[in-house]
Amino acid sequence: MPKKIDHEERKVKILQTALKVFAREGYRDSNLSLIAAECGISRPTIYQYFKDKEQIYYYAVKLVTGRMFAKYADYAWNTEDPILIRITAICNDIVDMAKQYRNELTSLMDVMLQLKKEGMDFSDIIFRRTAKLHILFKRLLRIGISTGEVVFCDIAKITQHLVILLESFCFQLAFLDAFDAVGAKEVVSNYMTLLDPNNKGHLI
Repeated sequence: MPKKIDHEERKVKILQTALKVFAREGYRDSNLSLIAAECGISRPTIYQYFKDKEQIYYYAVKLVTGRMFAKYADYAWNTEDPILIRITAICNDIVDMAKQYRNELTSLMDVMLQLKKEGMDFSDIIFRRTAKLHILFKRLLRIGISTGEVVFCDIAKITQHLVILLESFCFQLAFLDAFDAVGAKEVVSNYMTLLDPNNKGHLI
């Protein structure tokens, strides 16, 4: 009896292999034949999942961000934790996830840098993939201000600061061996004290 194929598992395996090939060979010199060979499948089989290597890359970004944001939205609206604790927990989990999947993150960043050299601008792509996080932070901050859990502030700017901070952590984690995840979480915690009415804006 033929073995039943888990198509989602195979798709993820193709994705992980492709990222390794991109990092090793360079995005321009990589192709589906090479990726298929390293996956142990035929080129026609890989076409059942992806039409080209660009689609593989965008699927990688979408897969990672999509799963994370669904998880955070579920937590944010199904807990009674204080607002600042919710925001802190989400930020800390992003750091933990980036650390756990450090190799994949580095491969994604490598491809991004390679494509940047070829003239591709990732600003719009990054914004679209983090849009849900922006919306989530804004909603939480708005609720926090209305309940008195968060000081009155420019919600758009604070959200931008948080996302830039997280993006910085991800870039550092991808390229710096000495990245301090614990220190990164302390930075988030200290930033939260500025938003806490009980701390009167003083860093701890």
